[in-house]
Amino acid sequence: MNAFNPIILTLILLTPLVGAVLVALLPDRAKIPNWIALLTSLVTLLFTLHLPAHFAWGQQQGFQFEINRIWIESPAIFYHVGIDSLSLWLVVLTGILAPVGVLASWNAIQSRPKVFYSFFLLQQTAIVGVFISLDLMLYYGFWELSLVPMAVLIAMYGRKDGSKAALKFFLFTFIPSAPLLVAILWLYTRTHTFNFADLQFEIAAGLIPAGLLFWVALAFLFAFAVKVPVFPLHGWLSDTFAEAPVALAMIVAGKMGLYSLLRFHVGLFPVQARQIAPLMIALAVIGILYGACLALVQKNFFRLIAFGTVSHGSLVILAIYGLTKMGWTASIFQILSIGIVEGVVLTILGGLYNRYKTAEIDSYGGAATKLPRAATIFVLAALTSIGLPLLSGFIGEFLILSTTFSQVSRWWAIVAAVSVILSAAYMLWLVQRLFFGPEGKLTASTSVRDLSFGEFIAVAPLVALMLILGVSPTPLLDSIQSGLHPPSAQIKQVIQIPINPQTVVAPEAKR
Repeated sequence: MNAFNPIILTLILLTPLVGAVLVALLPDRAKIPNWIALLTSLVTLLFTLHLPAHFAWGQQQGFQFEINRIWIESPAIFYHVGIDSLSLWLVVLTGILAPVGVLASWNAIQSRPKVFYSFFLLQQTAIVGVFISLDLMLYYGFWELSLVPMAVLIAMYGRKDGSKAALKFFLFTFIPSAPLLVAILWLYTRTHTFNFADLQFEIAAGLIPAGLLFWVALAFLFAFAVKVPVFPLHGWLSDTFAEAPVALAMIVAGKMGLYSLLRFHVGLFPVQARQIAPLMIALAVIGILYGACLALVQKNFFRLIAFGTVSHGSLVILAIYGLTKMGWTASIFQILSIGIVEGVVLTILGGLYNRYKTAEIDSYGGAATKLPRAATIFVLAALTSIGLPLLSGFIGEFLILSTTFSQVSRWWAIVAAVSVILSAAYMLWLVQRLFFGPEGKLTASTSVRDLSFGEFIAVAPLVALMLILGVSPTPLLDSIQSGLHPPSAQIKQVIQIPINPQTVVAPEAKR
């Protein structure tokens, strides 16, 4: 066994936190905060790459790189972390996007970079904590921690009205966390554990009344649905995208909420998930069309991307609540693809905003004449976003729609497929208005440089991933699917969900 395996998750968790402390303590001059943040994010990325390199693929071993240590005696809260194929690639994606965010912010953040990068690195710790926590109270702590840096940085670095957007973001995402906490504590009063595997066993074994579990599951669903966001709980997203620094917009929506739905809603409450699946599928299809239609009429390109995110996230919701193994595999692949594409799109759009000081689409036109490299990369990202074959966006989108058509509902799949046309319409319209056509007054009168070296280095690996995953998706799909194990005997007739057989043992035996 590799010497790093027993501590690797702790290293990934603590490295950004140590970097945040260093940024806070060292002088705020000569780009020192920038360099420390970049070095920290690169070290964290190297640690995250250790995970797939040493993961035991295809083996029925449950969670890997697991650490389980008592933290608080009463109530019994453990520092319990581990990963499987659901969380592995999301941790890696977080590691990849961190240096991209630092480089995208290099010239954009001119005032108080010390504060910005301290909170940015703290945010990375919180996000990783959400993905690796296997104790519900530990998970809840990281879930809440992720809200604070985001709200502070949106308020401080918003483009026009950051305070209002930060308040809306905080209220929308914090208030649903209150019933989530109550639900977690209620589960503890009935089971005397916060351990994910123990709770999974007791719920599957029917040791908790199903009527009460419905409300507990609903509290979990509500908190996660707001974070995705699921239609109609998306009211905070467009303002947040319009105001948030690019580095934060890359991580503000989707990944944590979608993962939490997979792990802690369907994973803990399969019966209740099946009961509410028809409603979630209907809301997902509405969200797919609603987000795409609103994206078509936006005048601000950050808001356009926000509503596009609602549409793409709703497609993943459709896959999750289709409750099929292939749908789950495709949903995780699509989450990764969305994260990669948004990293490229937001870096380019952030660069445009820094150069021209406006996000109004009508102010642009013909920018490709002065920014040919930026235009080329943005076109490639746009084609990936709309699902062009041989690019990563096509794989997840095709698998979700085809699985929905063959295993869930043909009519819902057909309606959802309209989004392919709509997404092509709003993304190609954005490309045409920004980079091609007659040169606008703003682009003609403003002298700007093409992508800087830092911006190009930030997006180049993401562009490579879009191409690699589009041409050869099988290794990633197989690695994801290898962790989706058959259900335990207690719920075999209810629904197939990924339960780790080696960790699902009686709570009494574990204690």
